[in-house]
Amino acid sequence: MSPHLASELAGVPIACPVGLSGGLDPHGTAHKALAQFGLGFIELGPVTVRAVQSHASISRMTEEEAIVYPDGYENDGADAIAARLRKGTGHRLPHFVRLRPMPGSSPREAAEEQRELLRGLAPYAAGFTLDGLSEGWPSAMALAYLTEVRQLAEAAAPGKPVLLYVPQQLPEGELLAIMDTARSFSGVVLGDAQREPGTRRERVGGGASLLSAQLSKVRLLRESLGERSAVVAAGGVHQPEDALALLAAGATSVMLHSGLVYAGPGLPKRINEAILYDRITACVASTDAEALPYEVSVDANEQASNSDSRASVVTSSDPSMAPHHGEISVLRPSSIFPHSPVFPPTPSFWANWGWMSLLGLGMMIGGVLAWFIAATTVLLPYDEDFLGKSRSEIIRFNAHLLHFMSHDRITLAGTMISIGIFYYQLAHHGLRYGLHWARTAVISSCVVGFSSFFLYLGYGYFDPLHAAAAVVLLPMLLLTLRGLKDHPSRKPPGLRNDRVWLRAQWGQCCFVILGFGLGIGGLTISVVGITEVFVPSDLVYLGVTSSELSAWSETIIPLIAHDRAGFGGALFSLAVAITASALWGVNQGEGWLWWTFLWGGLPGFMAGLFIHAHIGYTDFVHLLPVYIAVMLYVGGLYLTYPYLVGKGGTSVTTARS
Repeated sequence: MSPHLASELAGVPIACPVGLSGGLDPHGTAHKALAQFGLGFIELGPVTVRAVQSHASISRMTEEEAIVYPDGYENDGADAIAARLRKGTGHRLPHFVRLRPMPGSSPREAAEEQRELLRGLAPYAAGFTLDGLSEGWPSAMALAYLTEVRQLAEAAAPGKPVLLYVPQQLPEGELLAIMDTARSFSGVVLGDAQREPGTRRERVGGGASLLSAQLSKVRLLRESLGERSAVVAAGGVHQPEDALALLAAGATSVMLHSGLVYAGPGLPKRINEAILYDRITACVASTDAEALPYEVSVDANEQASNSDSRASVVTSSDPSMAPHHGEISVLRPSSIFPHSPVFPPTPSFWANWGWMSLLGLGMMIGGVLAWFIAATTVLLPYDEDFLGKSRSEIIRFNAHLLHFMSHDRITLAGTMISIGIFYYQLAHHGLRYGLHWARTAVISSCVVGFSSFFLYLGYGYFDPLHAAAAVVLLPMLLLTLRGLKDHPSRKPPGLRNDRVWLRAQWGQCCFVILGFGLGIGGLTISVVGITEVFVPSDLVYLGVTSSELSAWSETIIPLIAHDRAGFGGALFSLAVAITASALWGVNQGEGWLWWTFLWGGLPGFMAGLFIHAHIGYTDFVHLLPVYIAVMLYVGGLYLTYPYLVGKGGTSVTTARS
């Protein structure tokens, strides 16, 4: 995660200002996995002194993108949660524990409960959030309770922040009335749950109306509490634009709940990218604040690739609307940022990324040569020497055998060309600009690819040409690793969950499934290549058995095994590049990635389909995985095209307020 995203929440260092609301996973079942999605902190809670269980079903209100929980108090209880924290959570994110009274408790009973909770959880919490305004107590009693528990928390966990939980349904008038109490806390958490009157059911989410209410309360809190207090907005964030709006209104950080369910696990990453781009832009703007006018026109051509995600913003040329303390805030965020960020100069071709480009070109050239040989002579002189048989002898023994070997080698050649295209593109458009995901994709793929060279030795056959290629290409990989640095993306991120984005999610899913499928296929082919060598349909096509082949030549099976294991390793290497690119690289306006998928997929699929048809090896079951892969490939290209490549133009005026 970029260091530019690092900040603090009430004095606690966090990797980014995006957290996870405790109500989404009160049992902590998925925290280890969710922590990998790009979060900066995790809320635990609500936590009560004893377990509260509910056997009713959770329901969804899809049109409003809301979730309804049958019991907002549900949790495993303090002892179980403390035991889980003591055992370890499998991640390093800080925990903020939200403490809540048992249902039906009086303020006095609740205070004693909190004393017990604090004793058990203080060693594991980075901070606490106190919930006491949701219990239906008279305001004076609730505020007295909160003050007492805050003092208990400060005594039980000295130096750790204590935040005040404000329920979503609290009117702004009542929020103003408790502001004096709020100032005594380290900050305020604006809740994400709305309790249904007379029940313990709680609804999380609610669309634009919820976001509007949260924005209003964030502004009110920031104006009343000043800059020192933390303000955490825990509701209404379903797309990056929502998070930017809340942060611009004064929130210190946001927490995700229903948005993570409806927008998917990529939401934290998208929000972080938007925040990162916004911060870099703001840094540039702050340095030029005095030199630049407050009204800035943005060229349509420069922003064309991101027009679909833009929101209108308020414009102003009034000097009174200038930013304070060198900061920029907007009344409504937009993916058109006021200034173009300044990025480090791209490294020279020979610094690192150029070597990966050359490695990709080498793979493409090698693949073309391999295809030519496999389509003509099939065997090289050293292959015939290893076999001790000539082409004519092979043909006399079995008319299909050379065709079968050609089919293995042409599919390998097509895969090599596909890998080369991916490497070249990832180097030219990814490594060159410091994209971390591109580095992960290409290096992981290379490690798999070079490691698969040793599969060639599984049956004792050493291929000098493949060895020579590895000797030439490996130094290019090593030279690529010199001085690689990560930088933020240079393109404004998409901010909205519009139809184009939703369509692209299905396309991304197609590519991810394709990548995993090719990976499974590559591993299977490699394992078969170094063990059984043939699948039943292979022997049906050849019309011979393995024992008959071995009886004719002891070296024919090792030679075929070398081809099969090598192809399996190459296919798995390509699968790694495709999967990583699909998981992390699908961002709005990244047209080069769409073309990479297109041109990178064609050689492999053309080789596989063409050679099987050409030699008459058309067993439906054998080719079924290829047909499925082609459908996923075409579906992915069709669905992602508008998001990755689609263009539009607009001209807007941005403002600071």
